[in-house]
Amino acid sequence: MKGILLAGGSGTRLYPLTLGVSKQLMPVYDKPMIYYPLSVLMLAGIWDILVITTPEQQQNFKKLLNDGSQFGIKLSYVVQEKPEGIAQAFMLGESFIQEEPVALVLGDNLFFGNDLIKLLIQARKRVESAGGGEIFSYRVRDPERYGVVDQNKEGTVISIEEKPKKPKSSNAVVGLYFYDSQVIEYTKKLKPSQRGELEITDLNQLYLKKGKLRVSAMGRGYAWLDTGTHHDLHDAGSFVRSIQERQGLQIACPEEIAFEAGWIDQKLLLKQAKRFQGNRYGEYLYGLIGQ
Repeated sequence: MKGILLAGGSGTRLYPLTLGVSKQLMPVYDKPMIYYPLSVLMLAGIWDILVITTPEQQQNFKKLLNDGSQFGIKLSYVVQEKPEGIAQAFMLGESFIQEEPVALVLGDNLFFGNDLIKLLIQARKRVESAGGGEIFSYRVRDPERYGVVDQNKEGTVISIEEKPKKPKSSNAVVGLYFYDSQVIEYTKKLKPSQRGELEITDLNQLYLKKGKLRVSAMGRGYAWLDTGTHHDLHDAGSFVRSIQERQGLQIACPEEIAFEAGWIDQKLLLKQAKRFQGNRYGEYLYGLIGQ
């Protein structure tokens, strides 16, 4: 399975912070925002990843992430000239995806939970073996702000709606999606919405009509944070700081994920630790190899 990390858009809700820098390069406590969704793909065992950026910011992403070899992964890049919906990512990534299944994660979403790795790997394996699409839901207090999925008692998806005025459930669709290789074909069937975008909800509805859409719930014990506003960005940073200070463990440390997966060896991890020598992140990497 391949991965797409959507890091385009203008980040207008974060103005003036994002007038000079991409939203996904903003700090969430001690790491760039993009580290968090990147780590999600890596935790799912995905190492071949396409990063979609704006024309103005692509060089900054390349400066930060390079080709991904420091994390034992392969990164490639493509420009999104104009943000025209989340589903546009599959059109931009058509030559990258080819005939393989793909996972898409939004560049401003943060996920955390004890069983997150298990949840991700199970979803990936189901799509790889059975095809179709798999999305994730999270109970929220204000579902009218999100895409909303409704299921029956057996867990079968009944409907999925984008920002409904009268939500049928409190289960919001989060910014993480797994699809089979038919996603390209389905995306080409989409028509722009009233706001001129290829909506991810419309894509999910196509999978639903085919009887090929599954939903995994992120229940109690999981955290899903969308860092698209000043308030949300502050909350996400506070959340990460609180967990890391309490546990002494990093959230979304690509080097640690790669080292534990066997994608990089101790020599490369030590090289990364030396890059950050003198701060707590570097100290953490040294600690992974007992130094």
